[in-house]
Parts: sequence; C-alpha cells; structure tokens
Amino acid sequence: MSAERFDRFVERRLYGPDGFYTVGGQAGRRRGDFITSPEVGPLFGEVMLNACLSWWEEMDSPEPFTVVDLGTGPGTLLRSMDLAIQGRADHEGCRSWRLVGVDLAGEYGNGELPESLEQAVIVGNELLDNVPFRVLQIGEAGPGELYVESGREEIRPLLDIDSAAARVLGLPGAGELAPGTRLPLLDEAHELVQGLLDRRPGRICMIDYGESSTSSLAERGGWMRAYREHQRVEDFYGESVPCDITTDVAVDQLPSGAVVERQEDFLRRHGLEALVAEGREYWTAHASRPDVAAIRMRSRIAESDALTDSAGLGSWLVALWRGQ
Repeated sequence: MSAERFDRFVERRLYGPDGFYTVGGQAGRRRGDFITSPEVGPLFGEVMLNACLSWWEEMDSPEPFTVVDLGTGPGTLLRSMDLAIQGRADHEGCRSWRLVGVDLAGEYGNGELPESLEQAVIVGNELLDNVPFRVLQIGEAGPGELYVESGREEIRPLLDIDSAAARVLGLPGAGELAPGTRLPLLDEAHELVQGLLDRRPGRICMIDYGESSTSSLAERGGWMRAYREHQRVEDFYGESVPCDITTDVAVDQLPSGAVVERQEDFLRRHGLEALVAEGREYWTAHASRPDVAAIRMRSRIAESDALTDSAGLGSWLVALWRGQ
C-alpha cells in the first residue's frame, strides 16, 4: 500500500469497510473498548435534560424542538434523556420534544441530520476526538507532516502549507514549540462544527477531552492514543485488529465563539448536586425495602463521583456555541 497522509489512514482504520466503528456497528461501545459519560449511568442524561431545558427556555420555548445526539452510538444518552423526560411532571413541555440520534460511523460525514436545525440543540459527546485528524511536526528547516507507509511512520516536509496548516501553525505559542514537537491539525473537526453553525441551530454542545490551546496540548504531549478493550495499543499501525485511534481536542482550532468549561462545572451548574441529593434522600427512605427506583437513585452517588472526577471525566471540556 502506498503512503497515506495520517488523517486518511485514521479515516480508513476507523470508518472504512473493515474499520473499528464499522465492523459489527459501534464496535467500541458495544464491545466495551471504552466507556463514555452516558454509559456511566442515567445521571448524565438527566443533567443533560436540565441543560436542554434551560437552553429551550432561553430560546422562548420553541415548538417544535429537536435535540440531536451527534455520534449517538447505541443511543444511551437519548434513552436516559427520554426516561428523565417521562419523570418530569414539573415540566410537561419537554414531552413534545423530538430526540434524534445521528451516527457517522460506517460512512463518515454522511449521517442523516434533520432537514432543519434551526433552534435545535446539537450534542456531541466524545465525537470530535474521533474525527480524522492530521499530524504536523515542528522541524529545524520547517514543518513536516505525518504519513503512514507499510505500517511505519514517515515525516514528509510540508512544502505546500495549505490554509488549514497555516492557521494552526499561526496560533499563539505554536511558533515557540521545540523542533520534534508534534501537534494535531483538526481541520475536519473545525469544518464539522462550522457546518453545523451555518445551519443556525440554537445551541451546539461538544464534550471531549482536550486543552484550550494547541500549544499547551503539544507541549504536554501524549495527546494521540489508541485503545482496544480498555487497553492502550502502542503500535496501532498494523492492519490485523481494528482499534480506536483518538486525539485530545484543541479548542482554539474549533470555530470561535464557544464558552468553554470543565465537565465537572457544567454538570454542577445544571443541577447535578440536587439530583444526587434527591437520590440519597429517596434511598434513605426506601433502604429497608428497596425497589428498582431506590437502587437507581442510590447509583446517582457513584455516578456523580465518576462524572466529576477531576482526573477523569470531570476534566473533560464542554464547549457551547450559541448558533443564533
């Protein structure tokens, strides 16, 4: 096989005919290669419902109203939100909402989004880290770019610096990076978010691991990883077994205008602690003869600890754009 630019290698290995997300459909989540916040338990979906309710009200409660889970996988987030909606006797308006799951796996870029996204809310949880990305390397004589040939890395001089590479290399701090430093080029992720913004949604909420700036991400290192069955894969260039190839997200490479905060702060701001207190109170009242609801309420405590872990999911970044 001839040399492939790294983003094309990633696209083939994740979304091609024999790709990680193509073989068996949503391979990673169903096989247990990784766990995302919605799969920790239903609490994440309940808090996301609170967030969507606040955005809906800020937009004067439009009808109809659509919530799109982009990169929905097996649909865990939407199922949790739907369950929470059924229990919201205090806010029946959300029962008329349309919840839509769209997944790009298999044919990347060809997900069936609703025809109209005006005033819709779009949520992408751990989506952008799996959008194919390029890799640049700072060099003494100029930047180079990562290619893959015969299962090995090859850095080729970047003789023709296109607009995407120029934008990233011109970001604050990029010019001070030491030779040999690598940095991701997230041009497809940028285009994905910008394409959504162009369709005038009410809100776009992207949640992922990463850093606010490309320079801090590059200096930190370790931003590109591969996983299979919860284990790191060090040599992911071989063709034998598919694995998840992922990058931390540099927010300064995404369209401007986003308000960014840590997941821990986002969840607390949208009622996490009140939900946990409600769960603890319900469990205390039913602990002697627990029913299914009591078990579910008790689980909120452990779920909250996982979702707000400052060394894990709690440190994920939440980027929110107002589309209108």
